[in-house]
Amino acid sequence: MKSLYWVFPCYNEEECLPFSYKEINDKFTALLNNNKISKESRLVFVDDGSKDKTWEVISSFAKDNTYVVGLKFSRNKGHQYAVEAGLRYANSKNADFTITMDVDLQDDINVIDEMVDKYYEGFEVVYGVRNDRKTDSFFKRATANAYYDFMKNAGVEMISNAADFRLIGSKALAALLSYNEANLFLRGLVPQVGYPSTKVEFKRLKRKQGKTHYSFSKMFNLAIDGITAFSDKPLRILSRCGVAFIVLAIIAMLTFMILNLTHVLAFSIYYYLFPFIALNVGILLIALGIVGIYIGRINIETKKRPHYFIEEIISSDKQ
Repeated sequence: MKSLYWVFPCYNEEECLPFSYKEINDKFTALLNNNKISKESRLVFVDDGSKDKTWEVISSFAKDNTYVVGLKFSRNKGHQYAVEAGLRYANSKNADFTITMDVDLQDDINVIDEMVDKYYEGFEVVYGVRNDRKTDSFFKRATANAYYDFMKNAGVEMISNAADFRLIGSKALAALLSYNEANLFLRGLVPQVGYPSTKVEFKRLKRKQGKTHYSFSKMFNLAIDGITAFSDKPLRILSRCGVAFIVLAIIAMLTFMILNLTHVLAFSIYYYLFPFIALNVGILLIALGIVGIYIGRINIETKKRPHYFIEEIISSDKQ
């Protein structure tokens, strides 16, 4: 039997945790009783600097069960770093394989058995993939599909409709953690490590309790991190736009000159050129913004600052 470290990033989940934990604990106990995982397995809850009583709830779980581990960040650092912290802890304890998922259990916990079976079949990475997006709004479906299409066209290897619900074996985990990027985008990094992988499909469920804390701005920033970390296509698009607008500008100027000389235009040529100039200025500002994002990320990477600080660890294991 192999040891499983099941990682849950948590941020302001005081309301949700008590409801989710019962299902998590039941599934974990079933895996133990069915001899699918060893007694050295653990449930790892990472408190990402919550402002409510999330840490107190996690602490109560750890007091009741020795297989529960709690990691508390000194401040909020973000979902991806919380996942990373749980994975690094699992790796430090020589876990045979890990599973990461959000504590709201919108990812179907019942496919865990199938994921574990796939691991025993020899797969180092097992992705949890949504079989549809019916629970999403039209806007979210459209933007998600557009994003995956863009990343695919940019040459970035990503698993469509897969987030951070996945199983990773010890070999793949060690390879993944060798990346030490500040702009962390695990959805793009995991496929980079190689190793045998497969997918398990599931239906997206409703949140158990409380409200989601993953706002549109956070999703947008995560998408930007993914694009800038794995592709220079935005810069290439800008260079092509620059060439195209130079050509259009030359054509426009020649056209206006001809129309002006032939007295076809009733107004000054500058009146007609103003919208064109304004458009160019707008595109130029967007271009500078995109370049600035890349430069900003380079600046962050070169500083090599710590990703997070763990303020407290609750565990029955000897540290």
